[in-house]
Amino acid sequence: MPDTVRNANQRTPKEIYLKEICFQAVRKHYAALGMEAVLDLPTPLITDLLPHLTVCQLNELQPALNQRGISTHSGWIGVLQDMCGPNHVIDFNTEEAAKHEVMRLLFTLVFYGFTNPFVKRNITNLNTPSFLWAAAKCIKHFSLTTPVERLTAEERPLLELLEQRIRSVGVSQCIDLSKRRTQSALYVLHRLLDHGVAKKLVVHVQCPIMLSWILHGRGSQYVNPELKNLMHSKRASCIYKAASFRADGAICSSSLEAGASEEEDDQATPCKRSRLDYVSMDQDVESGEAKFTVDPHVLCQSFTPCNGRSAGACQWGQIECLEIRQCGSNSLRVLNSALPTFFCLRSLTLHSIATFRDFDVLGLARALKQLSQSPRSSLTELSISVLPYTWLMGILLDASPNVTSLHVEIQTVMWGLRFLPHHPRMAELDVSELPLEKLAVKVAELQTDLHFITSVLRRSPHLTSLHVAGMRLPTGSSQSQLLATLSESNHFLKSLNLEDMKLSDCLPEILNLLRDCKLEELRFNDCRLLEKWSNKEESLQQLVAALRMVPSLHTLSLAQNRLAKNVCVLAELSNFIQPADLLEFAKRLRTHPPPHRLTLNLRKNPGDRDPDTWNTALRRLRPFCVLLVEGWNSTNTLADHISNM
Repeated sequence: MPDTVRNANQRTPKEIYLKEICFQAVRKHYAALGMEAVLDLPTPLITDLLPHLTVCQLNELQPALNQRGISTHSGWIGVLQDMCGPNHVIDFNTEEAAKHEVMRLLFTLVFYGFTNPFVKRNITNLNTPSFLWAAAKCIKHFSLTTPVERLTAEERPLLELLEQRIRSVGVSQCIDLSKRRTQSALYVLHRLLDHGVAKKLVVHVQCPIMLSWILHGRGSQYVNPELKNLMHSKRASCIYKAASFRADGAICSSSLEAGASEEEDDQATPCKRSRLDYVSMDQDVESGEAKFTVDPHVLCQSFTPCNGRSAGACQWGQIECLEIRQCGSNSLRVLNSALPTFFCLRSLTLHSIATFRDFDVLGLARALKQLSQSPRSSLTELSISVLPYTWLMGILLDASPNVTSLHVEIQTVMWGLRFLPHHPRMAELDVSELPLEKLAVKVAELQTDLHFITSVLRRSPHLTSLHVAGMRLPTGSSQSQLLATLSESNHFLKSLNLEDMKLSDCLPEILNLLRDCKLEELRFNDCRLLEKWSNKEESLQQLVAALRMVPSLHTLSLAQNRLAKNVCVLAELSNFIQPADLLEFAKRLRTHPPPHRLTLNLRKNPGDRDPDTWNTALRRLRPFCVLLVEGWNSTNTLADHISNM
């Protein structure tokens, strides 16, 4: 085999050392060498070079390398490992996912002037307009903090690019609407949400008035009274009148009253922008006090210079996906007021650091019920944590009959049920069929009402994904009824994840579930499977035999079940791609070439058992496939697998 394709383990330390020196020289003198010189290298040498290149070099080379069938995945993963450390778990299976994560992390660090050891080592390559521009073309999420004045001045072209690329906006700092210095942040938010393509908003802080400003006009017809007063305050109107006076007769309506009208559509009438000079925020128009506005449309006029590119009419954007990471009672009240007319909202995620109070959740349920009663409602995904009681999950389900995906986390308060207000029993709740397709329930309580969970499953015949974690039952009870219900009522289930539950007495029900199912993913993690099995090896063999009879199953996890002593039985489940099989596949692909290039994920396969055959197969596949591969050490991997069992 030629030296250029020999396995790294077969090379001498001197060869490896010289090779490292050459790679560092290529990185340092890349501009002088040029991209073509790198592309002329043999494929194995390019693959070894990738982890040594800078982020900008990887980004420039990627399109040409992909055309040759070479993936830059290893290069991006190398950057992530350098940034996060060798012990950080990195699980990005595709080239684009790994690249996006690198660019997302670095864009935020470099743009806001943050630093870490990686940035310090690479500051020369990163602190450049070309890097920010390249990163902005890749990222889909923008994290907004302050200051962002650069985007309203020298980096304005970057803002225009972000408007075209950003799909999700995160607000990680409270914006005080009473302070003039926050107007730049409000303007950037307006540009991304109203002029850009962003449809998802993630709020990381508790700031009710800011939440009111963000939600106003972007889906809901509700106008928060406090926000209305602020937007129509004397200080706001002063700058508005000054701007209108200097606009050569052009008129711009803020459309606030139109948005408040119950008879109007949920999207306000577009507002024509005026062509005007920049209006100084420090200018005294009527009195000696400073004047400024929080109206997004007036902000848009004020921050656009007279010689700037006209963006046309200001329109209200639509928030289709809303996630509030720190949702306190005040923020929830703002949301509950907006929800009944929030017709464009498709996905809602609420997370509270402390457990939600039950009357806050009941208020949310009432708002969701009002929204669901409109035929224009779009809400299909709901996630909320942390609920104080399991029964509130049923209230939310009945309030949102069109939801197809529900994720809840439940943690019972310490004082238990004695302070509970009267609540309807399950028998009094709606028992009609639910359109649920995905359900995740994570529980942290001493005892869970199994009857409630199984009743929800019976009402959900279209369920395809179920994740239940931490469910505890009274002494002497069994989870067998849960598994039996799945067999009887949920025939379309493709993904089942049961975690931190006692299933040691449920082997018959597990076997029965596997006999006639369409499962593609199955996880029984930390379920004490062997705890009560009298003949552990024989019972495990029955389980393995049943699993092998499920043709659709491609993912199986039995972690944390103390199976190490019986790992030889599990070996029968192995479906690794062997080198000889991969070579045969490559031959058939050359005989019957695909109409377009395939992406082939070959990670976690024992190619090192026959490296010659494996590498030959890879070379034959590269003209037809983008290959995702990584190093594999069969001995170490098996040891790690057993140690985690």
